Amino acid sequence: MIPYEKIHNQIVSAIVAQKLEPGARLPEDKLADSFKVSRTAIRKVLQQLAVEHLVSLEPNKGAQVKRPSIAEAQEIFDSRGLIEPQLLPMVMANFNRLHQQNLSAIIIKEGQAKHKGDFAQLVLQTAYFHIELSRITHNRSLSQFVQQLVYRSSLIIAVYGSKHSVGCNCGNHSELLRLLEQQDSAQAMAWMTQHLEMIRQSLCLEPRPQQSIDFDRLFSPEV
Repeated sequence: MIPYEKIHNQIVSAIVAQKLEPGARLPEDKLADSFKVSRTAIRKVLQQLAVEHLVSLEPNKGAQVKRPSIAEAQEIFDSRGLIEPQLLPMVMANFNRLHQQNLSAIIIKEGQAKHKGDFAQLVLQTAYFHIELSRITHNRSLSQFVQQLVYRSSLIIAVYGSKHSVGCNCGNHSELLRLLEQQDSAQAMAWMTQHLEMIRQSLCLEPRPQQSIDFDRLFSPEV
């Protein structure tokens, strides 16, 4: 039987990578069949995702990937703009060679996704970069909060964003990594502030059409 946490993480990754788009229905029976677990186990995962604001649960309608409102989009990026630049001095205080290697590896994957035109993978790797940054602070509470904000940002980009929302137009993460290596706190904070603001400015108000989902294929062990 697949552990609860693994099911949770696979669904989160599918949401962040936009394989499950905002508004997509999440039928308990189909998910239970795909993961080969009970509907009770799936219900527990969906309830946790609802607490994390990634899924909405409605009586008589079941679960669906949450579709963030315009007001929520503004709130999320307001919060990120207040928090993430302020984390960078803490990041620099703990920054070491291993952190540099981990962030560089993510940047390489971002570049590969960009080269292939794989928007979903680019969104996913961009999210991982910001989450990895927050973990370097060694502040678990802050890191968990940033992770939730970043995942919710991915939903917002899925609804209101475009390839420009995670492209070079909003700044290349390699530029931030260089500033971290140089221990340039002021410039790093300024870069992050501008980066998040440019993502916000790239958002538009035209949701993408919803697509049908093959849950067996999406969550197949071979994928």
